[in-house]
Amino acid sequence: MLTKVYGSAVFGVEATTITVEVNVDKGVGYHLVGLPDNAIRESNYRIAAALQNNGYKIPGKKLILNMSPADLRKEGSAYDLTLAMGILIATEQIQERNPLSDFIIMGELSLDGNLQPIRGALPIAIKAKEEGFKGIILPNQNAKEAAIVEGLDVYGIDNIKEVIDYFNENIPLEKTIVDMEAEFYNHLEHPEYDFADVKGQESIKRCMEIAAAGGHNIILIGPPGSGKTMLAKRLPSVLPPMTLQESLETTKIHSVAGRTMEKGGIMTSRPFRSPHHTISDVALVGGGQYPQPGEISLAHNGVLFLDELPEFKRGVLEVMRQPLEDREVTISRAKFTVTYPSSFMLVASMNPSPGGYFNDPDAPVMSSPAEMQRYLSKISGPLLDRIDIHIEVTPVPFEKLSEERRGEASVVIRERVTNARKIQSKRFSDFENIHYNAQMGVKQIRQFCKLDEDSLGLLKTAMEKLNLSARAYDRILKVARTIADLEASERINGNHISEAIQYRSLDRDGWFG
Repeated sequence: MLTKVYGSAVFGVEATTITVEVNVDKGVGYHLVGLPDNAIRESNYRIAAALQNNGYKIPGKKLILNMSPADLRKEGSAYDLTLAMGILIATEQIQERNPLSDFIIMGELSLDGNLQPIRGALPIAIKAKEEGFKGIILPNQNAKEAAIVEGLDVYGIDNIKEVIDYFNENIPLEKTIVDMEAEFYNHLEHPEYDFADVKGQESIKRCMEIAAAGGHNIILIGPPGSGKTMLAKRLPSVLPPMTLQESLETTKIHSVAGRTMEKGGIMTSRPFRSPHHTISDVALVGGGQYPQPGEISLAHNGVLFLDELPEFKRGVLEVMRQPLEDREVTISRAKFTVTYPSSFMLVASMNPSPGGYFNDPDAPVMSSPAEMQRYLSKISGPLLDRIDIHIEVTPVPFEKLSEERRGEASVVIRERVTNARKIQSKRFSDFENIHYNAQMGVKQIRQFCKLDEDSLGLLKTAMEKLNLSARAYDRILKVARTIADLEASERINGNHISEAIQYRSLDRDGWFG
C-alpha cells in the first residue's frame, strides 16, 4: 500500500512543501531516500521507540520512504511525526478517517511519543496556507506562532497518541487561536527599557530621537560609564511600532533561527541585538554549511548594537558594508543561494582611546596621540561613511544623577518620531526602496534637501572652519532634513543645519585627519 503525508522544509526564510511517500512491499528492510541528513536517517530509532511505547510498531516488512522532491536536501529532526504517521497508515495499523492530504504534519518525537518543538513554524504555516492546505499539526510549543496565519487551522499537540486518535477514531484536536490585536499592542505602552530612567544626557536623548526619526546609523563616543550602552538599549522603545508586515518578516527570521519559543509567538517589539566583539564574520552576517541567519538578520527591523566598535576584527566589520547598503545579505553556496533581509539601524559605541578617555591630563589612563590614531584607524572610512551621526557622550555630573525628577518617557518621544516617519513615508511614496531619510541617495538629497542662501553660507563656513570632510556634506543634509521633519517644517533652515553639524564629531580635524 502506498501512502502520502505532507511536511515542509525551510530554506532561508521560505518554506517548501515536502511529500513523504511510504510504500509497503514484500520482504524486510527500512529504506529512507530523498537526500535526508543524519538527523533524519536516525529517525527510525526514535519512531520505533515512540510507536512501541504507544501500542504500535514498525512492522517487519519492506518499507520504502521517499522524501520528494528527491533532489532537495532535507535536514533536521522535524520529520519524525510525518514519517511515523505515513508508516502507521501505510501498514494499516490505523484508519484514515480524516484525509491526510488536508494537513501539513511536523514534529520531532521523543522516545515516549512526546513532541519536541521545531524551527521555522511560521514560514511553514504561511506556505501551507498558500498551497491550500486546510490545517497544520505541529508541537504545542510552536502552535501560537503558526496560529498567526489567518485562514489555517492550527493544532498544537503534546503526544503522537493525540494525532493517531484524530485520524483513527476521529477524536477532535483542540484548535489554537491567537488574538493578534491583544498580542500586538500589549507591549507598546510599557517598554522594558524607558528613556525616563536616564538621568541627564538631554542632548544625547535628542540625538537618539533624531536617529530614530530618520533611521540614521549612529556612533556614540565617550569614556567608560558615560551611559552609551544604557542609551543604546533604550533606542528600540522610541522607534515607531512595527507594522503587522514588519512583525511577520521579523518573526519569520527568528523562527528559522529557533528563537521564537521563548517569545511565545509573534514578535511585537523591535529586536535589539548586541553581539560580543569576538564574533566571527559568519556569525554576524549569517552562513555556515547549512546557512543560518546571522546577527544582522536577527536585527531586521530593529537595532544592531556594536559595543566598543574598534575592538571588533576589521574583517568582521567590513563584511557589513554591503548589507548596510542593500539591506539584505546573500549567502552563496555551490548548489544554492539564500537571501536574508537585514534592514537594521546600526548603533555603535566606542571609547575615544585604548585607555578609554579623551586626551585629558587628569584622566586615570593616558594614551599617546599615536596610540589614539592607531586605535581609531581600526574603523575604515567606507564603514564610517555609512554612519550619519557621530556624538560625544560625557559622564553625567552628580547633581543630575541625584535628581528625583524623571526624564521624558519613551512613549512621548515615540509619538514625535512616528509623526516624523509618517511625513517621510508620504514624501517617498513614489520610491520603491526608500522609506525614511537615511535611505536617500544623491538624487533624493538634491530634490528634498534644498537650502536657502543663508543656510548654504552657514554650511560652507562650518565645513571650512571645522575642517569637515567631503563625506560629511550629504550626511549633514540628511540629518538636517530629519530635524526639520521632527518640527513638521517643509524647508530646512539655518537652525536645522547648525544642529546637524554638531553630529559629525569624527569628521573634525584631530580625529581621522
